Amino acid sequence: MVIIENISLLRLANAISPNIILFLLFSCSSKEKPTLGGQRIKTRKRNIAAPLDPTAFADAVVQIYLDNAGDLELVAKSIESSDLNFSRYGDTFFEVVFTGGRTQPGTIKPDEGERHSYSVLDCEPKREAILPYVLYIQKTLRRRPFLIKNLENVTRKFLQSLELFEENERKKMAIFTALTFSQKLALTPETVFQPLLKDSLVAKGIVLNFITDFFKEYLRDNSLDDLISLLKKAKMEDNLLDFFPTAKRTPEAFSEHFMKEGLVAVVEYNEKKMFEVKLKEIKSMLTTLISEETDVDEVVDTVKQQVKEAKFPDIEVVRMLWDVLMDAVQWSGKNQQQNANSALRQVKTWAKLLNAFCSTGKLELELMYKVQVQCYEDTKLMKLFPEIVRSLYDLDVLAEDTILLWFRKGSNPKGRQTFVKALEPFVNWLEEAEEEE
Repeated sequence: MVIIENISLLRLANAISPNIILFLLFSCSSKEKPTLGGQRIKTRKRNIAAPLDPTAFADAVVQIYLDNAGDLELVAKSIESSDLNFSRYGDTFFEVVFTGGRTQPGTIKPDEGERHSYSVLDCEPKREAILPYVLYIQKTLRRRPFLIKNLENVTRKFLQSLELFEENERKKMAIFTALTFSQKLALTPETVFQPLLKDSLVAKGIVLNFITDFFKEYLRDNSLDDLISLLKKAKMEDNLLDFFPTAKRTPEAFSEHFMKEGLVAVVEYNEKKMFEVKLKEIKSMLTTLISEETDVDEVVDTVKQQVKEAKFPDIEVVRMLWDVLMDAVQWSGKNQQQNANSALRQVKTWAKLLNAFCSTGKLELELMYKVQVQCYEDTKLMKLFPEIVRSLYDLDVLAEDTILLWFRKGSNPKGRQTFVKALEPFVNWLEEAEEEE
C-alpha cells in the first residue's frame, strides 16, 4: 500500500509543470517572518534652524568699528572680509551703523551689548560729516544689495520715532535721508515719507522741521523738478500741507514758513499747484453753468466771486474764459460753415461774460492773443480768426485801438503773418472810418 502511494506521488510530481513548482516554492518563502523589534514607523526629516543671536552679531560689528577706530574705509574692508550673517541680521547691522549698537524692539532705546561712538547719530549735524556714512552704506549695498530692505526697515522705524530723538539728532536724520536719495541708494520714497505723517509727529511740528531740513539738503545737489519727482513717487506732491500742524495748514502759512527758510522755489511750486487745482474747479463749474444755459448775469456774478476767492490774476481769468467757451461748442467735424456759425453763436451768446472781464486794453489784447493761438493750433478755426475778431468788435468786447495795436505791433508769432493778411481788409475799414470821423 505504501509502495503504491509513493508511486502515485512520483507520477503526480512528474505531471506538474516546473513553473508551478517554482511558484509554490516562492509563495512559501515570501511569507513575512515574525520580528522581535515591532513595526518601524517612517518619519519626515526636518530642518532645525539655529537660534537667532543678534547680540553676538551686533557685538562683532561693534568690535570691527572699535578695532578700526571708526575709519569707515577700514571698517568697510573688515566687514567685506568677515563671515558675518548679514542676510539674517540686516536690521541689526543698520542699527549699529545709526546708533552705535543694538536698539530695543520697537524703540530707539539702547539694548544690551557692546557699543561704539562712531555712528551716524554721534557725528556733527553737517553734510560733510554725514556724507561719508552714506557713501559707506552705498558701498556695502553694492556688495550686498539684499540689505536695501533692511535699510528701509530701520529708516522707517527711526522716522516713526522722531519724537524720541533730540533736535540735532533729527536734523542728522533729515540730512542723512536727503543724501541717501541724492546718492541714489535705491530707497523707496513712499516707504520713507509715509511714516512721517504720524499724527503725533505732525501735531508737534517735528515733521515740518524735518522736511524743511530735508528739502534744504536735497536741493543742494538736485533741481526742483527732481524734488517734485521724488514727492510724486512718495505720493506726496499734492499733499504738502499735510506736513503742517492742523492749525497752520493754510497756503499763507506754507508760503510764510518756506520763504523764511529760503526755499522760494518750493513756495512757487506750491502756489502753481494750488492755482492749477482751483483753475480746474472753476473751469468745471463754468462748464456746468454754460451747459445748463444759465443766465449770463448770474454766470458773471458767480465767476467774479470764485475768482476773488481764488485770487486769480486777471489775465488768467481771460484765458480760462475763452478756453471754456470754445470747449463748450458743439463742433461739426469738417463742415467749416457750421463750425463758423457755432463759434460765432457762442461768442455772441457769451459776449457779456467776456466783456465783464476784459476791462482794460491789456486784457483785450490778451484775449486777441488767445484767439490767435487757438485759431493757429486748431485747423477747423484757422480761417475764422478775422470773423471772430470782427464779432468781438461788434459786441464791444474788443476796442478799435486794441485791434490796431495787435495788427501793427502784435508780439505772438504763431500764425501772425497769415492772420495779419486775413485781418487786413477789416483793419483798412477801421482806419478809413477813423479818418472820416
